Amino acid sequence: MDIRNKANRIRLLNFSTPQMRAFHFSWFAFHICFFGWFGIAPLMAVVREDLSLTQTQIGNTIIASVAITVIVRLLIGVLCDKIGPRKTYTGLLMLGAVPVMCIGFANSFETFLLARLAIGAIGASFVITQYHTTMMFAPNVVGTANATSAGWGNLGGGTTQILMPLIFSGLLMLGVSETLGWRLAMVVPGVVLFFTGIGYWLFTQDAPDGNFSDLRARGELPEATGENSAVQSFLTAAKDIRVWALFIVYGLCFGVELTINNIAAIYFFDKFDLTLATAGLIAGLFGLMNIFARTLGGVFSDLFAKQGGLKGRVRWLFIALVCEGIALIAFSQMHVLSLAIGIMLVFSLFVQMAEGATFGVVPFINKKALGAVAGIVGAGGNVGAVSAAFLFRSESLGYQQGLFYLGITVLVLASCVLVVRFSDATEAEEAEEATAYRDAVGGDTSAGALSLR
Repeated sequence: MDIRNKANRIRLLNFSTPQMRAFHFSWFAFHICFFGWFGIAPLMAVVREDLSLTQTQIGNTIIASVAITVIVRLLIGVLCDKIGPRKTYTGLLMLGAVPVMCIGFANSFETFLLARLAIGAIGASFVITQYHTTMMFAPNVVGTANATSAGWGNLGGGTTQILMPLIFSGLLMLGVSETLGWRLAMVVPGVVLFFTGIGYWLFTQDAPDGNFSDLRARGELPEATGENSAVQSFLTAAKDIRVWALFIVYGLCFGVELTINNIAAIYFFDKFDLTLATAGLIAGLFGLMNIFARTLGGVFSDLFAKQGGLKGRVRWLFIALVCEGIALIAFSQMHVLSLAIGIMLVFSLFVQMAEGATFGVVPFINKKALGAVAGIVGAGGNVGAVSAAFLFRSESLGYQQGLFYLGITVLVLASCVLVVRFSDATEAEEAEEATAYRDAVGGDTSAGALSLR
């Protein structure tokens, strides 16, 4: 779709433009969704005792928390094309708050499993975040914009690991029992989710020139019917083999990150005999790397594109994936706590840069079916997480072995990137458009296009 007046710079402290309001609200909303999505993960040691869960049952709840997101991400992408990201995000946030707060009513494995399944739907928020920033930012900075908004959203996986044990500890200090404490703790992210949905409705719009309904009324955006319908958009994206290659690639990076978010705290708790708070703090470091790591992935994607066009973006994605696989294998072999933490941070750097690099490519696959492409690729992340979770549900396979096999898988399947190719005409068109936007900001490089003013 042809969206005009996209921003050609990212001015972080500017909240006056619709582009920057969408940027800040989209990353914050995704951050809070992560808080609700994985809020229970750092408390699993307590939940395990309360509900008498086995490792297999814990593995099944992990699978449930990411499996439903596959379906919802596929739907949410085409919904963005149809009604716009503002309405879509608002509805997801406010509806998603309900199961987050209600997980405290779980009193058995079955009810806990269903609650985690329902909560998993809010993981589709990622697709809306990427869609909204792509609507708002020009080709010369879209890689950086997408990577930064998603990275700061993913940061919720880190803050959750740190804050939820602290909230839980605070409730215990007030005299609440452990059994009641983890249940009350989950009310906090649920309430924040609900009010964030209200804020999204009040302070954002779909595109630089207005909401989709206004643009269609003015004839500036095609109606979502016929060849522009949601179904046709999805079918167009689904027929493109490059979309499915990126589907697998995103499973190798974001799917791995989701897996680590789910198991990191309990892995460090069990393997190194740490307290729940300490294990959560260390696990949180993995997610906290998102404050800059995913942004770096997008920045490098834009820089590689400046030198090598769309082929440069693909080349950088392959490099990031290979480095991720090597670092994950190294992490799986660590037996000393300090070394395990250090290698985990290196691994975290590359897995998140690979995510940023992936969505540095996505906006250029098919602009007429952007929501469908983003939805399918985004769903790939959760398919990867579901697949990886099966490595960690078996009583006979330790977490360390599972991590090693996961690293080998990343290295082997990184070759899927080579399927992603662009025609010479597409390369020339994108190069011309990116140059025009760069010239509009005085020849700034894409890295310099992210500023505080």
